[in-house]
Amino acid sequence: MLSKVKAYLIKHDVKPSIQRIAVMNYLFNNRTHPTVDEIFSALSPNMPTLSKTTVYSTLKLLAEKGAILQLTIDEKNVRYDACIDPHAHFICLGCGCVHDVAPIYLDKVHMEKYKNLNIIETQVYYKGYCDECLDNMEGKVKESAEPDSHLKQLNS
Repeated sequence: MLSKVKAYLIKHDVKPSIQRIAVMNYLFNNRTHPTVDEIFSALSPNMPTLSKTTVYSTLKLLAEKGAILQLTIDEKNVRYDACIDPHAHFICLGCGCVHDVAPIYLDKVHMEKYKNLNIIETQVYYKGYCDECLDNMEGKVKESAEPDSHLKQLNS
């Protein structure tokens, strides 16, 4: 697997250092759209010399070279995605999980009337609630709809 990661970096004109290979390998194996903090926390126990600055600079370089996508879905965190094929993203407003959504091709729809624009990237984000958060919300709604036990006692 590491030889494939190394070849992928070289293909994207990125010199494959130990840190860069580790970060890219993590992104390939963790399709959760992680943040810098998540990547650093996962890699630092096995790489004590790794700094958060190195992770930041590596991710910046990988994004600049087109090896990964940099996602700014919410105002809190920038996330990273190893899948560079065209696709959209869904973020849960409850738990914050991010999922890939089937490929879309908005840049090909009616773009002939925008001949003066040179589109190099398209990002589409859907926001809502995942099934787990919806189930939790429904449970809370049911709980709040039940009369309080002390009110039951007063009414008896």
